[in-house]
Amino acid sequence: MGLAPPATRIWLVCAVAIIAACGCSGSGKYNANQAVLPWAEFDENLVTVHNIRNTDYRTAEDYTVRHYDKTFDLEKLDSVDFLVVPFDGVPGGAHTFLSFGFDGEDYLAVSVELRRRPGEDFAPIKSFTQPSELMYVVGDERDLIQLRSIHWMSDVYMYRAQAPRAQLQAMFTSVMNRANKLREEPENYNLITNNCTTNIVRHINEITPNKVPYGYQVLFPAYSAQLANELGLIKIDGNFERTKQGARINEMAYVHRDSPDFSVKIREGHPTLATRSWEIDRTPLR
Repeated sequence: MGLAPPATRIWLVCAVAIIAACGCSGSGKYNANQAVLPWAEFDENLVTVHNIRNTDYRTAEDYTVRHYDKTFDLEKLDSVDFLVVPFDGVPGGAHTFLSFGFDGEDYLAVSVELRRRPGEDFAPIKSFTQPSELMYVVGDERDLIQLRSIHWMSDVYMYRAQAPRAQLQAMFTSVMNRANKLREEPENYNLITNNCTTNIVRHINEITPNKVPYGYQVLFPAYSAQLANELGLIKIDGNFERTKQGARINEMAYVHRDSPDFSVKIREGHPTLATRSWEIDRTPLR
């Protein structure tokens, strides 16, 4: 099973870092790449997602933000990938997000984040008491992955989820419905109950009640992929350690940073990412 829960002192350090990495906010104008909220319209199997972010980053702080709308067919949804971005030097700290794949060609990433204001400095003490709005960032993988892997120089691990196709569709619908709800009824980020990982857990448990327990591997998201493995939620290549070694996509993200097929290219050579999520198989893939 998993490692022993980190000590309370380490937890406090992680808590501060988690809030810092996601950002802090308050009332007022938000950063340009978090100023526009996404939303979705449903028409039977077709889902039109509005305000998909496609940012051109020159650096992490110098960028041009673009948004577009696109319609996705739930009948073509064949994969969900779980991404983990550990915080450097912070035991247990990490950001997690999801990416939905359609016909192995189109990918839509969804990241639960804090909305930041321009030039706002991070104040650790205030972050525990000052309300900070939560948002769902919906964007291209080129945007969400390259921001972290190239500009923030963070490790990015991608794991292929496994679940029946109907559950993949229910997951996408649940995520988009929550984005719609947050657009109409804003919520505050909460380090314990309403963050990037707890929202993913919330969507999973909405589809399969009590599937994911709320334990230290949720509180410390760097261990969340290990938990997903223990629960049979991700595909493995022989064993978890081997799968984790193959899950790091930084090199491919850099090599193919300008490729029009960025999302397809970063998955090449990763055996677990070559299968559809709904093809259930926990046996070694090679």
